[in-house]
Amino acid sequence: MLPDLIPTVTVRGRFLAPNGVPLSGAIVFRAPAQLTFPQADVILGGPVTVQLDAQGGFEVTLPATDAPDMDPSGWAYIVTEQLAGIPVGRTYNVLLPRAQPEVDLADIAPTDPAKPNYVGVPGPQGERGPTGAPGSVIYSGTAAPGAALGVDGDVYVRYETSLFLGVTSTTVSTWQKSAGAWAQLGGDVRGSAIYVNNTTTPSTSTKPGDLLIRTDSGDMWQRGASGWGSPIGNIRGPKGDKGDPGATGGAGPAGVVQSVNGKSAAAVVLSAADVGAIATTAAGVADGVATLGTDGKVPAAQLPPLSGGGAVESVNGKTGVVVLAASDVGALDLAAADARYVRPSGIPVTSVAGKTGAVTLAAADVGAEAAGTAVLLTGTQTVAGSKTFSSVPSSSAAPTADAHLARKSYVDALGGGEFRASDLGLLTWAFDPALGHSAPLYPGSGPIRVTAVYLRSAASVTKIAWHFGGYAGGLTTGSWAALYNASGSRVAQTADLSTAGAEPAEVHNAGGATVSVPLTAAYSAAAGLYYVAWRFQYNTGTGDGPMMLVAESAFGSPPNTFGLTPVRRFGSYATGGATAPASLTLASMENGSNRFWAALA
Repeated sequence: MLPDLIPTVTVRGRFLAPNGVPLSGAIVFRAPAQLTFPQADVILGGPVTVQLDAQGGFEVTLPATDAPDMDPSGWAYIVTEQLAGIPVGRTYNVLLPRAQPEVDLADIAPTDPAKPNYVGVPGPQGERGPTGAPGSVIYSGTAAPGAALGVDGDVYVRYETSLFLGVTSTTVSTWQKSAGAWAQLGGDVRGSAIYVNNTTTPSTSTKPGDLLIRTDSGDMWQRGASGWGSPIGNIRGPKGDKGDPGATGGAGPAGVVQSVNGKSAAAVVLSAADVGAIATTAAGVADGVATLGTDGKVPAAQLPPLSGGGAVESVNGKTGVVVLAASDVGALDLAAADARYVRPSGIPVTSVAGKTGAVTLAAADVGAEAAGTAVLLTGTQTVAGSKTFSSVPSSSAAPTADAHLARKSYVDALGGGEFRASDLGLLTWAFDPALGHSAPLYPGSGPIRVTAVYLRSAASVTKIAWHFGGYAGGLTTGSWAALYNASGSRVAQTADLSTAGAEPAEVHNAGGATVSVPLTAAYSAAAGLYYVAWRFQYNTGTGDGPMMLVAESAFGSPPNTFGLTPVRRFGSYATGGATAPASLTLASMENGSNRFWAALA
């Protein structure tokens, strides 16, 4: 970046073929061999070469040709167009005065080859016109305008809003100030309101012309200048004439019950039997029903006597106080049982595993492996001899010592002798950044850039990283970055890159620096192909977007698909939204002319 003491001019331009296809190539701006700026203590030298981007455009900031205290002075830039497909590019001179800090090359470059080369010189600035008279002002409010408000010719609109009996009404009146005083123009503007109530209603908050209907009486009032006044009508119609009397009906039947439980009489008397009940005289007597005492039980006097007094007459043929012996119930006593049956205690085992006597068993006697001859599932053990496995042994842990077996994914991740991403604190990258082009490029403001990366083993991804050759800050809202899987579905994303904690760090040192932005949440990624996509939104006028590390991108459409698979390692979408899309349509990704480096961490 040039020192602040040197006035600069930003030059932009865009080159397209006649069919609208962006051209590729470079634009070279040549100044005198050396320019000295004593006030800024700096000497500038050499041409400035600007590469065209994917849209055929460029932007560059150069010292103004009329910078004060510059040595030499009175010179012009020599512009050379080096465009792909055009054998001989144009060369012409242009002035870049500091009075015009931004200029488009199409406005100052010659377009007719028959015309001689020329240098555009800005004309003088025109004189400033006289100050016009102030215009009228329109004020508004809910009360009448105050006397001190405004000047003659100003207008005031008053809005009076009231809520009465559930009806909201707004009255509008217009005032104009003349000869230092406000005067109302015409009358109030407001439609009439209809109120409904069932009691006496005050006229406060109402306007002349409003209508009131009483639901209790049906009377209607219309508001006059001083209030409701007298009813003007009634919504109820007049009372109708009385109808003629009807014919006399026939005599009804006598007022007696026709029958009760099959009995018909003027005075019916029913007995207990008539209603299927037991007569009260049958309670507590023989052949009747028992009653309940105060304790809720049948009294003992109403219970029938028990035959035999409730005693057992005999047990196994015995009466009285019976004591039974074992023989009474057909059983053996203890002595007889001991004499008949041999107790099992003390009886020796006849044989064990086919052996008799003092038996000693080995592992083979019970079909087992001897200690030290089988592999244990847990614990420490040394296995000797050569072993052959019918299937490949596997392990979920990475080796930690030279004598440990290694998983295939662990070996694959080691690669060759060159630097790996893990050697530099990264999980994976698009390519070794040391192989990138020494001249960084702008990604452009607005399009979506895409770079493919490959994870060789599962990992937790927390950051997206790029290498900036220079960056002064200034990303605006709508800038974002996201991670997509091999099918194009979004699996992780960052916050808006213009917000604190998410915007990339500024880079001003020689050689640039690797910067990273955090994901909103860590993503547990399986091994496989992923796409890093980002959209930077910035002010192209001041060039405050980042310059990014790229692979060699001089060719207009460099190859981005390699090998025998259709994986496109670099690409772009011409336009993007303010937030990361839920998915990318990989088949419609453009073959971007710039191959930007990206990494995961």
